[in-house]
Amino acid sequence: MTGMPKLLMTIGVIIFIIGFAMKFINLGRLPGDIFIKKGNTTFYFPVVTSIIISVVLSAVLYLIGRFR
Repeated sequence: MTGMPKLLMTIGVIIFIIGFAMKFINLGRLPGDIFIKKGNTTFYFPVVTSIIISVVLSAVLYLIGRFR
């Protein structure tokens, strides 16, 4: 197997591992995330969660690029 099938399988495994880890790491609903509930309507915008994920991904991709 080479090329596209291998890439898709790798991406699938990474998404599975991230999903499994998210079950144990309570990353959502951090202080600073916007949560508004009025009546039957709920609005949730994860500001702090997005910033944390962005910083972690930036660091990981920087390290991968640095050692390449």
